[in-house]
Amino acid sequence: MSQQEKRKGEFGLIIQLLMGIAAGVGIGLVCNEPMMEVIATIKFVLGQIIFYTVPLVIIAFIAPAITRLGQNASKMLVAGVSFAYISAVGAATMAAVAGYMLIPHLSIATEVEGLKEIPEVLFQLNIPPIMPVMTALVTAIMLGVATLWSKAKTFEKLLGEFEGIMMQVVIKIVIPMLPFFIATTFAGLAYEGSLTKQLPVFLQVIAIVLIGHVIWLTVLYLIAGLISGRNPMDVVRHYSPAYLTAVGTMSSAATLPVSLECASKSPVLSKNTVEFMIPLGATIHLCGSVLTETFFAMTISQMLYGHLPEMHTMILFVMLFGIFAIGAPGVPGGTVMASLGIVVSVLGFDPAGVALLLAIFALQDSFGTACNVTGDGALALMLEGIFNRNGELQEQRAEA
Repeated sequence: MSQQEKRKGEFGLIIQLLMGIAAGVGIGLVCNEPMMEVIATIKFVLGQIIFYTVPLVIIAFIAPAITRLGQNASKMLVAGVSFAYISAVGAATMAAVAGYMLIPHLSIATEVEGLKEIPEVLFQLNIPPIMPVMTALVTAIMLGVATLWSKAKTFEKLLGEFEGIMMQVVIKIVIPMLPFFIATTFAGLAYEGSLTKQLPVFLQVIAIVLIGHVIWLTVLYLIAGLISGRNPMDVVRHYSPAYLTAVGTMSSAATLPVSLECASKSPVLSKNTVEFMIPLGATIHLCGSVLTETFFAMTISQMLYGHLPEMHTMILFVMLFGIFAIGAPGVPGGTVMASLGIVVSVLGFDPAGVALLLAIFALQDSFGTACNVTGDGALALMLEGIFNRNGELQEQRAEA
């Protein structure tokens, strides 16, 4: 496929996603309760199908990628997890510093009530995933590493065929569903009033967080460019579809098929690195969500309790948060749900504070997810510079 055809497909997907957002908002603003019941049901069914495929996609791409990496697999895994942790801690630290500098000077309204309740779905077509996301990740790693250890060539070929099968599922089922899923998501936000009532309440805080996302992504890609010796713009410029998809799905896991497609179009990322780091990043790299929650938690502390957390408390929170973020599921609200334990135990939030954190976090969850997903490309570029600077991965594969 030529570069022109790739760009045409990329642009087409962006148009579809934007159309889904616009259609969803328009429908949500004018629809009545019976119509919203139908929309909520469609969203539920589409979500069930999409999230059912996520563990299968993780296994299908990570396990074969590990077998292609040869002896570098364990080293790349350690490096990938380490980069994800450092990125999360770095983003949280930047948010904490910004919080101490900016929050005392902000005047923020606290009223977030008065939202309409989205009606119950008409029926539930439950399609539970065959395993949780983290289980799929561990399974993929174990299968890939064990296949290398045992030199099981037949099973390695089976993994390669499974990868091809799931690629067709992604291209022909998941990606065509995403614009409709995004439309139903935004219809729900418009119907309940989040777009007209909740968002303006914390506009200042959200604006600061979005600027923080841009700054942190810039830092990540500059570091990636230095490590790899390659132009990071050759990765970033392909990520618009993934960013917009993440805005609509609010889930790194649900965005994974589009993220893989975007990263694979970069001329500076190899197939092996993309298929290893992008699924891994979708599961463990949540820098945007961590940055957001840290700043919001500090804002709520000032708002409800009249003071910002002590610096030593925030240091402990940030260090632990990086670990919890690696284990958080890449689904809507996964980061904040995984971190509630330290929010209560370290920051001392009561139920009112937890409820407010959940509500505010939901307002920008889509943009935090988009930052997470886009940041995965930077981590992939870092691994490319360390393990494939001179095409070593392709050479190893050829020798095998």
